[in-house]
Amino acid sequence: MTESDFKREKMEYDLVIVGAGPSGLSAAINFKKNCQRNGKNYSVCIVEKGSEVGAHILSGAILEPTALDELLNDWQGDDSCPVKVKVKQESIKFLSESNAFTIPKIFIPPVMHNHGNYIISLGSFCKWLSIEAEKLGVEIYPGFAASDILLNDKKLSGIVTGDLGVDEYGKPGPNFQPGIEIHGKYTLFAEGCRGHLGKRLMKEFGLRDKSEHQTYGIGLKELWEVHPEKANEGEVLHTIGWPLDRQTYGGSFLYHLSNNLVSVGFVIGLDYKNPYLSPYDEFQKFKTHPKMKSLFENGRRVSYGARALNEGGWQSLPELTFPGGALIGCDAGTLNTPKIKGTHTAMKSGMIAAEEVFLELEKGNANTHLGNFKNKFLQSWAGVELKKARNVRPSFKYGLSIGMMYTGIDQILFRGKAPWTLSHAEPDHLSLKNKKDCKPIEYPKPDGKLTFDKLTNVSFSSTYHEENQPCHLKLTDDNIPISNNLELYDSPEQRYCPAGVYEVLTENEKPRLQINSQNCIHCKTCDIKDPKQNITWVSPEGGGGPNYTNM
Repeated sequence: MTESDFKREKMEYDLVIVGAGPSGLSAAINFKKNCQRNGKNYSVCIVEKGSEVGAHILSGAILEPTALDELLNDWQGDDSCPVKVKVKQESIKFLSESNAFTIPKIFIPPVMHNHGNYIISLGSFCKWLSIEAEKLGVEIYPGFAASDILLNDKKLSGIVTGDLGVDEYGKPGPNFQPGIEIHGKYTLFAEGCRGHLGKRLMKEFGLRDKSEHQTYGIGLKELWEVHPEKANEGEVLHTIGWPLDRQTYGGSFLYHLSNNLVSVGFVIGLDYKNPYLSPYDEFQKFKTHPKMKSLFENGRRVSYGARALNEGGWQSLPELTFPGGALIGCDAGTLNTPKIKGTHTAMKSGMIAAEEVFLELEKGNANTHLGNFKNKFLQSWAGVELKKARNVRPSFKYGLSIGMMYTGIDQILFRGKAPWTLSHAEPDHLSLKNKKDCKPIEYPKPDGKLTFDKLTNVSFSSTYHEENQPCHLKLTDDNIPISNNLELYDSPEQRYCPAGVYEVLTENEKPRLQINSQNCIHCKTCDIKDPKQNITWVSPEGGGGPNYTNM
């Protein structure tokens, strides 16, 4: 059976949104609130690849409530809103191998202060936002992955959801259900970092022709329940330094929530150079530091996950619109890297895009450019803060010491208003040195109490994919993993993947790459870091992947 042998069901909406994260949900809510204020009943739906809203959502996370105040100004009076834990104390420490040195507050740029912010579970927050959206009439379809775009005369007219029940050879199985064509007058893409349709749209419409390339990080996170005596609700701690060398960008976070829960995580820039570096193992090693280890003793790990992060900021923002739609949130790259936050800016981008869609519909337009969206975003408080933060991340291409020194000058002395803009280093996939020029890194073996092997931790992400479906990690050339990656870099995909997806096995004395796609937690690091850009992540069958709880 081929696609021509069956007919797809078609659905039509005024606005289609891909992804039920903070930007997509904020767009939907603001759109419907605009409808209410103006006596209109435009239709909007959200498709979400996770099994439920929040299943694929992972972040630190600290929420700056600016956008939430604008979107739902009565949220503090809603007992069901999961935004409750205020930041009460915070510090940044520099770690050596055995000590921790607190950085005086006078040397911490204002952009990094968290007064008035909240420690949250972003997944729980998005679940709550989805309920608010549905109250307004938004239709949300979890378990439906957007797999393709609909183009008509070089204009976007909607998306296609992925087929269900396809076997590993791409053939319809006994439980086959074709995907649905969802047509929209406008479509907003809120897939998160490195969205596979957003990536395609950038190429299709040349959205990155006038901007710098994006640069990324990988964020790894565990949720722990610690001993009550060690819990300190509202405490925020960030660290830099050990175990990373001084040429590798990254650091940690520890956020104390309620009920003795602590979010602990580690972020490493994907422009790292040593092919032997393993972000996952650096994270596990970090927890063994004397100042960290004591927190987790007699505690238990509750959950694990990882995701890629956009770190390019202002100069890496592509054109955001094309005929029929726009990129919002992390699909666009709205994370404020030095602030270590992106939820509020993602929400704001969705809110502005929704307003532009509403204005176009009121004019009787469809599938046109949302021409004013990018300018309005850049002129908003979200765009202004991204511009002020633009020079921080690229300054670390010169190393930790210079990066810290420059950040102080840029953010404290110039207040982010320096009359220049630094460029990023080369794209992340080009940054690896040849293995012959680097020393292998020996990591301690996991003890199963404080530190864990990858596969054990993946089980705490509740990751599941239906068996016997096509592999969603596509190789352009099957030879490159061995002829290039193994030969030059000792197969870095075995280390940069935080879920044990990639293994090099030997059969008949010949090495080959094994892809364990069922382990994939959808972080998309492989799509970013592969030296030859030979790996393409596409959406698997809807509902598959991690099922995060309180992440």
